[in-house]
Amino acid sequence: MKAFGDALLDPLAAVPVGLIDPWGRPAPRRFDVYRNNVTAGLIRALEAGFPAVKSLVGDDFFKATAVEFLRAHPPQSRIMMLYGEGFDDFLRGFAPAAGLGYLPDIAQLEQSIRRSYHSADAASVNPNILANLSQAQFLSARLQFAPAMSVQSSPWPIHAIWRAALKNGPAPVMAAHDVLILRPNFDPELHLLPAGAAHFLRALQDGQRVAAALEHNPVPDFDLAAFLEILLTGAAIIGVDYDQNI
Repeated sequence: MKAFGDALLDPLAAVPVGLIDPWGRPAPRRFDVYRNNVTAGLIRALEAGFPAVKSLVGDDFFKATAVEFLRAHPPQSRIMMLYGEGFDDFLRGFAPAAGLGYLPDIAQLEQSIRRSYHSADAASVNPNILANLSQAQFLSARLQFAPAMSVQSSPWPIHAIWRAALKNGPAPVMAAHDVLILRPNFDPELHLLPAGAAHFLRALQDGQRVAAALEHNPVPDFDLAAFLEILLTGAAIIGVDYDQNI
């Protein structure tokens, strides 16, 4: 079975032993058709999953890259909706893309968008719960977040590059970006975060209380209220654990 699978992804591999047509004759042409169909299908899966990467490098470059990736990383599951895990790491070591330093981070962003889309549903908290907490109770709180939420930091302007590739956004200006992915309804949404927000959010994801996350934030004028508004409207917060005795 392994030999058959390996041969499907390698056009130079010999037709597996024992592969015959209905009349008992070797069937290399039939296998070549099947092999081509499998390769084409996997390329289409990668094109669907990484449209911004494809837009940035063009059809021919993307297809050639996809072929190299699928041969090195064949599917490990029958479920194809997330095929492409590790594409960002592959691009980091892919010599023809060495001059496109931002490309692996764009691939990582697109894979995070796909994960968000397919993540489990989770009911968000009623905003009144936070609004009715005292300051001391809020500072003592630990927050739980929806599975569909994630944050990505990059030295490249990945939010602007992604928008330029897919949304006809303006030309990117070189800057580091922190991007928050939320799924308030059916489709994921991307938010470019202000300074300090990603650091604060990761501290909360690690289980720190709000007070501790604020204390260790490197940005002293971090706008907490504005960031909480983004989280609440984006259905990101699904639980609040606070000291009720304060």
